[in-house]
Amino acid sequence: MSGDESLTRRLPRCGTDLSIAAQTAHSLMIDTQRLKRFFKHLRYQVRRGTLPFRRRGFSSFNEEQLLNTYLRELLPKNHSRTLVDIGAGDGRTGSNSLALLKQGWKGLAVEYDDRKFSKLQDLYRRLPNAIASQNRVTPDNVLALLAEYQIEKQPTMLSLDIDSYDYLVLEKILSQFRPRLIITEINEKIPPPIKFMVNYDPDFVLREHFFGYSIAWLEELCAKHGYALIDLEYNNAFLAPKELAGSRALTAEAAYRKGYLERRDRREKFHRNENMEALHSLSPEDGVKFIRQFFAHVSDKYDISI
Repeated sequence: MSGDESLTRRLPRCGTDLSIAAQTAHSLMIDTQRLKRFFKHLRYQVRRGTLPFRRRGFSSFNEEQLLNTYLRELLPKNHSRTLVDIGAGDGRTGSNSLALLKQGWKGLAVEYDDRKFSKLQDLYRRLPNAIASQNRVTPDNVLALLAEYQIEKQPTMLSLDIDSYDYLVLEKILSQFRPRLIITEINEKIPPPIKFMVNYDPDFVLREHFFGYSIAWLEELCAKHGYALIDLEYNNAFLAPKELAGSRALTAEAAYRKGYLERRDRREKFHRNENMEALHSLSPEDGVKFIRQFFAHVSDKYDISI
């Protein structure tokens, strides 16, 4: 066999080896990028943890400060100072309510998780005007629950964050109540104009990215009940009745762009959303296809449209 023939016989193997090497290098590059994102997020958490506690208060980001601004600017000084917090957690971590309760507000906080409720209950024992209730809130029981605790028809503030069928619970509340300000968590991964909503399921289990509803569907709910979007703080939307919102009213597109998409640090703060980042470069139609494929394992448990 000639040297040339021998070399030719060896080329395919060489090519295969190079292909494997290239694939390995690509995998290592992806893993390195993931590690960089992880440590970047870890550094952010460390920095956040060293900030003076009083600077941000109890809320996750800037919700508490925004709420104070809207309470001051939109409501009369003699407003009732009553709040409802559904999905209150432990009452402290990421709370939009605790600072107000410490100022003497009356409030009802509802939490289902045993561990979180135990902490919530301990905390509320030191707050004479606060009531803690352990319940799994659903569209079927929320009105009865609010009636049981004699919640007024126009509470000053409603905070809703149950990581499941939030849309349907809020829709039911707005059928009989008219809070002056609402803070509700959206599924920030799903951009407008895509309308996404998790359906009611008594056996709901929280899965990766599968919870809540998109800001586009929230905009539709606002129009139905005479509310306006006035702000978005990453994944928490602020709503007010249209007669109070005035010129502050925002479209879903404008709120989403200002409050989430164009925030410089959103990919650092929401690094777990990386596997859905492609949605921001797809057309709405292709975005729907992407979501249907991503949630193929729960295809009968949500609604989606444009």
